[in-house]
Amino acid sequence: MDEPVAAMCDQLIKAVNVMMDAESSQRYRLEALKFCEEFKEKCPFCVQCGLQLSEKVHSPVIRHFGLQILEHVIKFRWNNMSQQEKVHLKNCAMGLLSNGTTSILEEESHIKDALSRIIVEMIKREWPQQWPDMLKEMETLTSLGDAQTELVLLILLRLVEDVITFQTLPTQRRRDIYLALTQHMDSIFSFLLNILQQHVDDYRRLAKAHCRVGVAALNTLAGYIDWVTMVHITHDNCRLLEVLCLLLSEPELQMEAAECLIIAISRKGKLEDRIPLMVLFDDVAMHYIVSSAQPNETVGVVEQHYSFLKRLCQLLCALGGQLCSLVGSHVEVPTNIDKFMEAFLAFTTHPSQFLKSSTQITWGTFFRHEVLSKDPVIIQMAVRYIRETMTNLVKRGFPSKNDSPSCQYSRVDFDSDEDFNHFFNSFRAQEGEVVRNACRIIPLEAFLISSEWLKYQISQPINTGSTTSKTGEGLCSILSPSAVQWDAMTFFTEGVVGQLFKNVEREKLPVEQGIELLQEVLNYETRDPLILSCVLTNVSSLFPFITYKPQLLPLVLIKAPRTRAVKNVRRHACSSIIKMCRDYPDFILPCFEMLYNHVKKLFANEFLLTQMEKCALMEALVLISNQFKDYNKQEAFLEELLAPVRALWLSEEMSSVLSDPVLFLKYVGADQVLTDPNTEDQFGLNRSRISFCVYTLMGVVKRARWPTDQQEAQAGGFVVGCSSTGAPIHRSPCTAQVLGLLPNLLAFIRTHNCLFLPENVAHLSETFTRVHEVMDVERNLVLGLPQPVLDIYDSPVYKTTLERMQGFFCTLYDNCFHVMGNLGPSLHQDFYTIEGLAEQIIGSMFTNLDSLPDNRLRPWHFKCLCIVVCEESQVTQELLEEQLLRIVTRELLDLLSEWTSSTVEEYIVLSKLEYLFPFNPLLQDIYMTLLTISFNALSWKDTSICHRTASVVCWTLLRQVIGENLQTEAVTWFFTSILKGLQMHGQHEGSLVALTQLALLVYETLRPQYTELRTIVTQIPNVQIEALDQFEQKMLTPSTNKATEKKRKDHFKKLLAGAVGKPLGQQFKKEVHIRNLPALFKKVKPNLKRDLLDLENSETSGLPSLFSPQQDDV
Repeated sequence: MDEPVAAMCDQLIKAVNVMMDAESSQRYRLEALKFCEEFKEKCPFCVQCGLQLSEKVHSPVIRHFGLQILEHVIKFRWNNMSQQEKVHLKNCAMGLLSNGTTSILEEESHIKDALSRIIVEMIKREWPQQWPDMLKEMETLTSLGDAQTELVLLILLRLVEDVITFQTLPTQRRRDIYLALTQHMDSIFSFLLNILQQHVDDYRRLAKAHCRVGVAALNTLAGYIDWVTMVHITHDNCRLLEVLCLLLSEPELQMEAAECLIIAISRKGKLEDRIPLMVLFDDVAMHYIVSSAQPNETVGVVEQHYSFLKRLCQLLCALGGQLCSLVGSHVEVPTNIDKFMEAFLAFTTHPSQFLKSSTQITWGTFFRHEVLSKDPVIIQMAVRYIRETMTNLVKRGFPSKNDSPSCQYSRVDFDSDEDFNHFFNSFRAQEGEVVRNACRIIPLEAFLISSEWLKYQISQPINTGSTTSKTGEGLCSILSPSAVQWDAMTFFTEGVVGQLFKNVEREKLPVEQGIELLQEVLNYETRDPLILSCVLTNVSSLFPFITYKPQLLPLVLIKAPRTRAVKNVRRHACSSIIKMCRDYPDFILPCFEMLYNHVKKLFANEFLLTQMEKCALMEALVLISNQFKDYNKQEAFLEELLAPVRALWLSEEMSSVLSDPVLFLKYVGADQVLTDPNTEDQFGLNRSRISFCVYTLMGVVKRARWPTDQQEAQAGGFVVGCSSTGAPIHRSPCTAQVLGLLPNLLAFIRTHNCLFLPENVAHLSETFTRVHEVMDVERNLVLGLPQPVLDIYDSPVYKTTLERMQGFFCTLYDNCFHVMGNLGPSLHQDFYTIEGLAEQIIGSMFTNLDSLPDNRLRPWHFKCLCIVVCEESQVTQELLEEQLLRIVTRELLDLLSEWTSSTVEEYIVLSKLEYLFPFNPLLQDIYMTLLTISFNALSWKDTSICHRTASVVCWTLLRQVIGENLQTEAVTWFFTSILKGLQMHGQHEGSLVALTQLALLVYETLRPQYTELRTIVTQIPNVQIEALDQFEQKMLTPSTNKATEKKRKDHFKKLLAGAVGKPLGQQFKKEVHIRNLPALFKKVKPNLKRDLLDLENSETSGLPSLFSPQQDDV
């Protein structure tokens, strides 16, 4: 045997060297790999070769391969080995632990890991039943030296990872090992703690090998602390926590010690079990925690110390979380909470943006806590936090810059400026929420701080910095010093002022300071667009103070730029006006006539305002008109307001344009060839007129409403009757105007759908042949690519002619569907009772759908975002088309989900279809098409679609037609589709649950009528006919007991297990089989016959005595 083993070992060594040699050809490397794999599978003396190759005389690569062979034998041959062979392999493996490695500092880490895996694989198969002394043997090994101690710790860690963390064992074996670990946990923890204490003491005497053991002990402890009972962690007056706190001051051990503390402090469970953790608030423990954060005397960022600071910050956050959980119910506020808060605030003021962000959730928890939020220390800290936030909100610290101490930390945390920008936006939103929480405690103090900051910014000259805006000379870019300061201050003020009016009584509001501040903002003049945008936001934030000085209202309403160059600012101004009219319509109502007359003057000059601004002002007027609470008055106003729109939209010229694709393309200038990009666009006015009409119609439909108060609605003439359930039926004041404009809107949607026909595409000029394609921004949205928001220049104000035309087509079509989507909620019965509505919708919205690209189907699904297909490289085009198809498909299923999950009482799904399509002979075909789409979607390559469809759509649709004598082929197809879904998506837990539940519903409901379903189940791989018979027998006798119901579901889940697909990475993986061992404790069944006889022979408690005549005397 020795000669064949030696010869085979020589061949294996050569094969491994070929595989690991960088100069080996691909062919030789594959042949060597094939030889090694065949050896593992077929060679009868794998154990002998593995042991020989594992000897210390070989190189680490060869030794590692030898250990891999032994692991392979244990994993895949253990069940077929004799007891003698198992004992021999076990003894040899223990021998390797004893003397099969070099010293602890010289041995390779992958050798230690491979050797520990071998022992763990045997433990998983034999302990505790067949190897009861395993723990004693491991403890004995630790006496042989540091190397053996480290290996034992690695074994204990790997064992708990496989059993508890990853759960890679069968249920019975995992339960056995878990029970054994729990029974021996006292000795295991004592063993680990003693090793840690012993080797830490030796390490302090400059023995570096003991440091390695200490690290291993801490890593092993981390694997156990997460799940053992709190008794073990807090044993002996929290000795473990005390040791861990002391180790925070040891540079070589502090990372692992902090990790153990984080896991321990983050434990959940009963509150009373966590009370001992408050020992960490003692002065001594707090001293060690805080002092460990002191940096070494070095220049710049030391990455190792910075990583420890992150762990220490996590530790303080976890400690704060436990404090919030326990204070108020089980413990009092610690007397030294000020020390803890000082340490915590230090991380909030640290230059690292990452550390600052890590503290925000805990700050919010403090400020929301019922008891802590009233503590004087926390209140004082809230003021200091607010002041620090003024610095933290300023966007600085980009990795590519050196203008802030944060930059050097950002270079460690972020790969690029884009990554930092994405992080900072999330961080700022999170910090804004915490600021609002703090303002609930100190609203007045926070307002004074924000006032100081706002006044300071107004008094400072604008500093554009080294980079200026591309929109004009001397203007700020988004990264200019003044721009970032104004932006931060505006965000801060918006949050503070909003909370001021929610948390301070009206009598205590700082009215004089607020009005003074608002006047300063209104008097501030600047031509810089970015600063002006911030000014508008501040005006909007301070607007509630207007109620105390109405004289300022005209100044507020006209605080908008009048130059066409600052389009984004003008859009912001329009949004601000709409927001104010939406939030404070009662207050603005007295100024309605003044505002309306001002708007009329602006409208007199067609070129003074953009169409967007005109529509925004009209939308604001509609919002205020809702406060008339008089149907006739509001209807008359809307008629007057929409008169220009009605005259333009219903004119003979516009009607022709909206009804003819060729005339429409000519009217908007899409058939014109433009050679000079600087040429004035003569057709821009035509496009703006169409946009104006659609925008206005959309605004009126969205904003015109009747009073929410039923008495006011009744008194104002908005109620026209009651439904069968007694609910009032309202009428909208915009009904007459909107319905008059609707025919041309439907005509335009039909025309737009026809623009994609070849004969109409041919009318596009060379300049606009790509008008239906995508712009870069929308393409990036589809592909999920980050936007170039960090360009030092702003985007140019004026787009190219093609981009303007693309935006026009895209936005206009989208807005048309916004109007259609809002008509039902706005007009109610006045819309649905339109004569021939179904035919009009089909003849308009459903026209020429086959020619529409996927992206244009998105607004058809009543969605907001419109995305257009583009052409670039072939790869990008394929990705874009696939992603567009995925998005459109999801939205189609979302539409079906909304349809089927609606809770309208008097309509089931089928009757909803009848309601939408009355007297339509194709209704049944439409319904079956929806069923087909839904069940097909179960096996589409999109997990979210599968989960949504299986849990919401499929059964809701199918159960409506169960009693309609479905054909056998249809039923079998439905069930087979579910099984296909399991094959495709069953690897995901969420999809598995939804699909299994759907399959159970279908099988239980249809199986009595369609026996073919049983035939399908019998064809599932590895299904047991006896188990199927048992399930069907239980199915015939349903139970309301929840436990029985769960067992039935689990039973059916096991029947379908053979149809569940595996992830690609698991499909060709060889399965590991671990046999169950005899149970640790056998339950002895009681002998009922003997018990009854004992009862009968008993004088006091015998069964016959219960019915004896003497009992009547009791």
